[in-house]
This record gives sequence, structure tokens and C-alpha cells, in this order.
Amino acid sequence: MASGRTTLSALMLWALWFGPAVAAGGQWLEVRSVEDELLLRVPMPEGDRWCLGWNHSVRHFPVLDCYRHHQGRMELERSHQPDFAAGLGHSQGRGEQVSDGKGGYWIENIHEPVPGNRYVLRVGSPEVDHRLVWQRDGETNRISLSDIAAGQRVTIQLNMLDN
Repeated sequence: MASGRTTLSALMLWALWFGPAVAAGGQWLEVRSVEDELLLRVPMPEGDRWCLGWNHSVRHFPVLDCYRHHQGRMELERSHQPDFAAGLGHSQGRGEQVSDGKGGYWIENIHEPVPGNRYVLRVGSPEVDHRLVWQRDGETNRISLSDIAAGQRVTIQLNMLDN
């Protein structure tokens, strides 16, 4: 019986937290499995920003690709790269390279819409630690995709729900 009450309590908390947004539609950042199973859903209203972070597979330093919800679209806004390691670098005509003051650099002002508001990612191991990072109400939030789906193919998407 206690298990049933715990489940009911968890559902009630979920409904209080997410219910109003779901009832009114909502704008969400979602992570879905290849079978279209919902692995993660985070409210992401117009103007909000988030980053996909990971540890570089060779040099093991953190890399960030940062997005924003802009006029109903997922848009790559900027990228942080602490080094010009394998697979990293700035492409001419795609944003502006700016020093981060610590030996690395930001590529700012990319403003590149993501086709279909979604992209596919093969989630890395716990050492790679693919993670979503965003701020809400002055707090930094972080969820490790590697903890949820290491080695799996997932789709990260900005979804507008019309209820």
C-alpha cells in the first residue's frame, strides 16, 4: 500500500509542477530514444537557453554547444571550445571567434536554426558525460544524458505541444 501512495504522491507532484504547462500546451526540450520513448522533458519557453556539454574524447576538457528557443525554433547560438583539439575549431563565416580569457574561445553569434528543431546524438560514456545544462530562476540545472542513455542514439528536440 505504501508503494501505491508513493507513486500517487509522485504523480501529484508531477501534475502540480508540469500540469499547468501541459494543459496550456507548452514548449519543451525533449530527449527521446530511437523507439520514441520520452527520456527527459524540460520546460523551455521562448527566449530560454540551454547547452549540450561533453568532455572531449581525446583531451578530456569540457566543450559546450549552446542553443536558444528563438521564435519557435531551436537555434545554435554559440559554442565554447577550450582548445583547437581534434574535431574542434571555427569555420570562417560561421559566427565570431572570441577569446574566453582562459586560453580557449567562444564562437559567438552563430544563430543557426537547427533543421526540424531536432538533432540526433549518440550519447557518450560516463567519461564523455554528455549533459544538458540550463539556468532557471537563478539556478544552474544539469542532467547527464550519459547517466540516462550512454551508448544510445537519442533525438534532442524542441517540441511545441498544442493541447
